[in-house]
Parts: sequence; structure tokens; C-alpha cells
Amino acid sequence: MALIVSFKKFLDETGNIARFTGRFFSVGMKPRYENRELLNQCYNIGYLSFPLVALTAFIMGLVLTMQLRPSLVEYGVESQLPVMVGLAIVREIGPVITALIFAGKIGSSIGAELGSMKVTEQIDAMTVSGIKPYKYLVATRVLATTLMLPMLTILGDGISLFGAYLGVNIRSVTSIDLFFLQVFKSLDFSDVLPAIIKTLFFGFAVGIVGCYKGFNSSKGTQGVGVSANSAVVLSSVLIFIIDLLAVQITELLGLN
Repeated sequence: MALIVSFKKFLDETGNIARFTGRFFSVGMKPRYENRELLNQCYNIGYLSFPLVALTAFIMGLVLTMQLRPSLVEYGVESQLPVMVGLAIVREIGPVITALIFAGKIGSSIGAELGSMKVTEQIDAMTVSGIKPYKYLVATRVLATTLMLPMLTILGDGISLFGAYLGVNIRSVTSIDLFFLQVFKSLDFSDVLPAIIKTLFFGFAVGIVGCYKGFNSSKGTQGVGVSANSAVVLSSVLIFIIDLLAVQITELLGLN
């Protein structure tokens, strides 16, 4: 019985999120556009997230290189270290880790911000005053997350590769020109494009889920905390699901 109830709640939640997403395309994408608020959200969501993404990406590249080196040395293919690290970072690790960091920081922030506005009835006040809260609050944030995450991923990949270069030079000496020449020679257009495209969907999922949870926050301060926490959890799960689908699609298209 409990399983049936849980499954029913899952279907209800899925339907509500789908309806919320459909409203984004039917209402949020129509003029008049809140361009100033969109730029403000791009600054808050993208620029202010860059230090955390950069630090995480640098450590990730450095640690990944240090972990891979012993295995490659054992099999006598240490010279392929830049190639393996570059492919791993650009195709999979960079986009997914950046998206998870993004979900933790931005998903919780949007959920808590909109949740507190819902609890204090600021969203109702905006509606009464003639402002369309969905267009002003939701559409701008979803567009900002969708646009900023690919940019953060590209910058994070570059920083991560630089961290990998430093990791290579801990035990040996390799010029930066030779390192990046090996990395870029191993990369193909089909490696970079799918990785960037899926980050658009990652960012969209983080924005939609964060806004949905905040807009549907229950009354009280506890509801705000629940909204922020559930936004991060659901966003992270959706990132892995989208990544799985992206891998399957690129495999079917012969891009792997």
C-alpha cells in the first residue's frame, strides 16, 4: 500500500513539474522580456559561481592526473596521460562535476529565495501589483541557468586541464605547449559539441527544479529549507538521468 502511495506521489510530482515546464514555454518566452533582470541573474548565477567552479575544476584536474599516472606507468603508456585526462575531462567529468556543483549552489539558492518569497507572500503581492511573477522570477532564472552553465563548463574545463598540466609536471617535465598539443590533437568536434549541448539541459533542469520547488514551498521557515534541499537532490538526480540519455543518444548517432 505504501509503495502505491509513493508511486502516486511520484506521478503527481512529475506531472506538476511537466506542467510548470510547459508554462515556462507558453508564458515565460513571450514578450515583454525582463532583460534587465535576466542580466542581473546571469551575473548572480554565472559570474558569482565562477570562483567555486574554478577551484573545484583545478583540484579535479590535478587529482585526476595524479591518480591516473601510477596505472599508466605500470602499463608503460605514461605518455598517453594528457590524452586520457583531456578526453575524460572534456567529454564527461568536467560537464557533470560542474553541473553538480552548480546544482548545489544555484539550485538551493533559487529554491530558498523563491521559497522565502512564497512564504512571506511577496509573490502574491507582485501579482496584485500587476507584475507577472512567473515571467519576472522564473523565466529569467531558468534562462540564466541555461545560458551560464555551458559557459562555466567551458571555463572549468580549461582550468581543469591546466590543473592536469601541473599534475603531470609533479613527477616529470612537460612543456605546456606539448601538453595542450597532445590534448587538442586527441579531441574531436564530436567530443566537444555533445558535452556542451548536454550542459544546456543540465542548466535548464537546475533552473526549472529550483524555481518549481521555491514556487510551491509550503508555509513556514521549515518549508523553505525543504524546498532548498529537495531542489538540490532532484536537480542532481536529473543531471545523471540527462547524462545517461545523452550518452545513449550520442552512441546511437555514432558520435562516441
